Amino acid sequence: MAMHEHINEYFNGKPFMVLCALVLTITTFIACGLGIKPAATDNTGFFFSLAGPLIEHPTLSAMVNLLCLLATGGILLAINKVFTFVRSMTHLFVSAFFLLQAAHPSGLVTFNAGTLLSLVTAMAVLPLFASYQDRHSQRSIFLIFAIIAAGSMFHFGFLALIPAFILGFLNMGVLNPKGILAMLIGLVTPFWIVIGLGIVTPNDFMAPHITGIWNLSGQPWTNLELMLAVVTALLGIALAVINLMTIMNYRMQTRVYNAFFVFVLVIAIFILCLDYSNVAVYLPLLGLMTAIQIAHFHTLRTVFHNRYILLLVFIAGCIGFCAANLSAL
Repeated sequence: MAMHEHINEYFNGKPFMVLCALVLTITTFIACGLGIKPAATDNTGFFFSLAGPLIEHPTLSAMVNLLCLLATGGILLAINKVFTFVRSMTHLFVSAFFLLQAAHPSGLVTFNAGTLLSLVTAMAVLPLFASYQDRHSQRSIFLIFAIIAAGSMFHFGFLALIPAFILGFLNMGVLNPKGILAMLIGLVTPFWIVIGLGIVTPNDFMAPHITGIWNLSGQPWTNLELMLAVVTALLGIALAVINLMTIMNYRMQTRVYNAFFVFVLVIAIFILCLDYSNVAVYLPLLGLMTAIQIAHFHTLRTVFHNRYILLLVFIAGCIGFCAANLSAL
């Protein structure tokens, strides 16, 4: 039994997280070395288009992307130390996030909208959680929604964050009339600025193109990217339901924090189904939310001494997807 617990604690610990970060780094270099092409996405927003890579130099773009993914994990780790949304001392949600990103090599070769979306979400969690029952948090509300609105001008994927953070602030108990006004001003301000400065005109407005998953022709289940998204989504939802039974016994503040991650998970899945052509954009965010549920499951099931076996299956699955993607591209 002592050996089983030692293995379980290893997966919770910092050494395993460092190993997963190393795996992510090595996978990035391998993908770049093999000349893997970036995942195909429809990189447009309300006024601007990110049709090309965000950074022209390929090596620099891949390194920036890697640093942003590592930073995303590091930010959530720091937030957990302050707000303890995962009550046990664990680094597993960061480790699982790194492994899920390594499973999608084409998302590692350039700095892309998906990485930026997950990074912005992680950064916005801090002011969101800090606003809990703070009736004077209008600045945080304004800032978050202004950033989301600015992002939506470049990529429609940022629209997924609007309902997530509305529900998040509602749960925090701060979306009073002043908070709603701050939200609306935050959403309008970036558009007002770019139109007022003459950078764009209302005629430049572009509406989102909906490519629902139900419109796919052929045999979509042979698409590795879609398979990874489906497996990640099903794993996240299943673990969220299982974890809910225990998390409901936590104190109110911790329940509210974790409800936000479930909101983002469900909304990411819903938006992914509506906007399948941008599946690669939502994979990092989906992986981040699923990783949190994996950490909850592992730390809450302490009576099962062999629970590390499920993690071994998860690791094997990530390695399998990574190998399949590298060989297929």
